[in-house]
Amino acid sequence: MNLKTSPRGNRKYLSIVHGFRDRDSKIVKTKTIKSLGYLDELEKIYEDPIAHFKEVARKMTEEEKERRKTTIVLDMDEELPAGSNGRKNLGYAAILKIYHELELDRFFNNKARHHGFEYNTNSIMTLLVVSRLLSPGSKKKAFEERGRYFERFDFSLTDVYRSLSHFATTAQDAQRHINERISACYGRDSKTVYYDVTNFYFHTDQEDNLRKIGVSKERRRKPIVQMGLAMDADGVPLHYELFPGNAQDKSTFRSVIGEVRRNYDTGRIVVVADMGIITGDNIFYLVGGEKREKPLNGYVFSFSVRGGTDKFKEYVLDRSGYRTIDGKAVDESTDFMIKSRRIARDISVTMTSGKTEKKTVYEKQVVFWGAQYAAKAKSDREKVVLKANNIVGNPQNYTRATSYGAAKYVKNIAYDKKTGEVVNAAKTLAFDWDKVNEEEKYDGYYSIVTSELGMSDQEIIDTYRGLWEIEETFRITKGALEARPVYVSLEDRVNAHFLTCFIALVIIRLLQKQTGGEFSCEKIVDCLNQISGSNEQENIYLFDYRSPLSDAIGAATGIDFSKKRVRLGDVKNIVAKSKK
Repeated sequence: MNLKTSPRGNRKYLSIVHGFRDRDSKIVKTKTIKSLGYLDELEKIYEDPIAHFKEVARKMTEEEKERRKTTIVLDMDEELPAGSNGRKNLGYAAILKIYHELELDRFFNNKARHHGFEYNTNSIMTLLVVSRLLSPGSKKKAFEERGRYFERFDFSLTDVYRSLSHFATTAQDAQRHINERISACYGRDSKTVYYDVTNFYFHTDQEDNLRKIGVSKERRRKPIVQMGLAMDADGVPLHYELFPGNAQDKSTFRSVIGEVRRNYDTGRIVVVADMGIITGDNIFYLVGGEKREKPLNGYVFSFSVRGGTDKFKEYVLDRSGYRTIDGKAVDESTDFMIKSRRIARDISVTMTSGKTEKKTVYEKQVVFWGAQYAAKAKSDREKVVLKANNIVGNPQNYTRATSYGAAKYVKNIAYDKKTGEVVNAAKTLAFDWDKVNEEEKYDGYYSIVTSELGMSDQEIIDTYRGLWEIEETFRITKGALEARPVYVSLEDRVNAHFLTCFIALVIIRLLQKQTGGEFSCEKIVDCLNQISGSNEQENIYLFDYRSPLSDAIGAATGIDFSKKRVRLGDVKNIVAKSKK
């Protein structure tokens, strides 16, 4: 506490104030604790008002310090009661902070308003999201571990499962709501949209309308569901949709990007995706048809060198036009070279009649080669070549599944339709050296095509490299969030499961963004888990973890995680403030 003298006209006014640092602005501010009056009037009462009230302020400070102290009597022989588990997590308050900044509590409460549920759907979603981040697993596990938080979850496990059907109906509206709140609270850079597809497997062999046997990213012969995900330029998820497991990646594109274009107020967008998405139909959809001075929307797509036309391959292998990244001529010692051109390219487009027509798009093609890329391609192929030679020598040891990737180098290979085993064909198996030699020509070469004719080569490459963020997002979803295997089976519950994962993913990405992007999502999750305390005595919790990361999270969210001992009442105040 300090004595403050403030000028008011020709007079001076005294007050006792408390100084503090504002968590948002980082500016030191003062709060008036007691107004005392004008100095000239106080001089009629006190011989030296300033000296008197400085002493008053000092005593108030000492009293406050004493109030904060408590005496703890420790019994070193005290035993834990049977079944004790007094440790609780407080790190989840940071998750609650963002959850409520996104106004998800208001959203889910409003959605449940006219349904007459006997349980609080927002409370259930809060538990599912927090658990998905801090202790991922089944819905049953989340419910059983609900006691590890300073929260009153007043519902049953049956209520959790019942709520999933309701959550499934809110998925699309929830995503639109989240987008609006991110734009309002954090800012959203959606002029560049990254798009990719992944899939998730189930612990079952049973297929249905959504769970289908398809091309699994993990090569599992299990039913899967496809997820198409759009992400903004900062790596924060924008919109997702689920598709049957046998859906092709390219077929998901227009549904997801169409939703973003129609309902996310993005304006013109440039979509970045890999070659699995690049089709004439998808390009034509983005640019908005023919004869436009500027494409309606743009694209930056990777483009297959090995799958290109003969003329394109000739252009790639022709060393004329290549330069170093700083514009110098290339020679035999060059380890990275690049060139580009503008070109009119014909694409095949499916018309509304079902017929295919040739359409022309005007794009820029960027081709580059890197020595490191070439070395990696050669190293990766050597392993596959070794496997292909083993197939030729010992075909009885392989099936369609186990020969995957290497079979392309084996001539005359055939499989049993029922068992998938390699069978003795009429022609002898032989290693295809011609195919290997042809592939070696293009080691280290990559190409990107774009509608953005005015973008520089470096800008195009940098924009495309941002696609790794969405690959990282999928890795986080499958790893840290353990979104697969999926334990629920009914279609509406599957949809609810992925909505929970999406919200958790958005929150951890925003928390990553708020802490300056310096920490991985895994490190943030680990830190939040470690911000836990044990009930020491009489509603006092003892915390034993503090780090630069916990301080950064605290500064970003306005939550003080630095105290070693915290009264239960103060813990509840921290949690309550995180919900405002």
